[in-house]
Amino acid sequence: MPSEFSLIDRYFARATPQAVLGPGDDCALLAPSPGMELAITTDMLVSGTHFLPDTDPFQLGWKTLAVNLSDLGAMGAVPRWVLLAGSLPKADEVWLAAFSEGLFACAGRYGVDLVGGDTTRGPLNLCITALGEVPVGTALRRDAARVGDDLWVSGRPGLAALGLAQLQGRASLPGVLAAQCIRALQQPVPRVELGLALRSESLARAAIDVSDGLLADVGHIAERSRLDLEVLAEHLPPLPAGAPVDAARHCQLAGGDDYELAFTAPSENRSALAALAAGLDLPLWRIGRAVAGSGEVRLLDAEGQPVALKQKGFDHFG
Repeated sequence: MPSEFSLIDRYFARATPQAVLGPGDDCALLAPSPGMELAITTDMLVSGTHFLPDTDPFQLGWKTLAVNLSDLGAMGAVPRWVLLAGSLPKADEVWLAAFSEGLFACAGRYGVDLVGGDTTRGPLNLCITALGEVPVGTALRRDAARVGDDLWVSGRPGLAALGLAQLQGRASLPGVLAAQCIRALQQPVPRVELGLALRSESLARAAIDVSDGLLADVGHIAERSRLDLEVLAEHLPPLPAGAPVDAARHCQLAGGDDYELAFTAPSENRSALAALAAGLDLPLWRIGRAVAGSGEVRLLDAEGQPVALKQKGFDHFG
């Protein structure tokens, strides 16, 4: 039976050129770049809650890192370093080899060093702490939206939740769409390049990544910015062809796990955002507006009337 340390050395010890000192000591040593603030985030993925127990380990390795890089992207931060802590029910070397391959594929894609972490025996549970850098005073923050801003979202929110419904037998999607949705769920693409452009080109004021549901997450912007956000149903991204309309709309508004970015931007930036969307080959949808208020989110129909909703997103304790 391999030891904890031999498993770490075999599957997770890689060169860390961005660190003063990487894994192997009590702490990693990191040197932030001059003029930069550190952006730090952590996310836990629990088997049966955040992923199905039989999820492909390569895709799980990718997703474990990607969901944290999504947080850095939402603040316009450049990803630099990560730490991985996890509990494993057993030392399955085939599983670990595939998981680490997926993790480092994502790390390589975004230029990130794994600089430390911890392992223990227990139910499958994975936790990443990610660190990035952002020029002082420029981070995209949830409290920076202003009345009159447009509300935008990237990509195709709702696909991941449809993928989960497909895997759980709650939906029956046509083959190509099913594969697209399952991939969106199991191997999401963090919108790091989008976040960097929104920050560096001063295109957005406030941003958040969509992890718990579009309406729930933009609600955090509304609350922190002390205004209301109106989401216009007719401006939402088109629903995927072949998906049940009601289920697809629910997934789009409240499904979560997409890791797209929602953000507010001044209306004068519409042309620049259209150009950015073309440059990134990523659709950006202007779905609403910020108005005076006290932190509410409203979905409005084509006549401007509020649409009643049973659920706006996922809550672990809701």
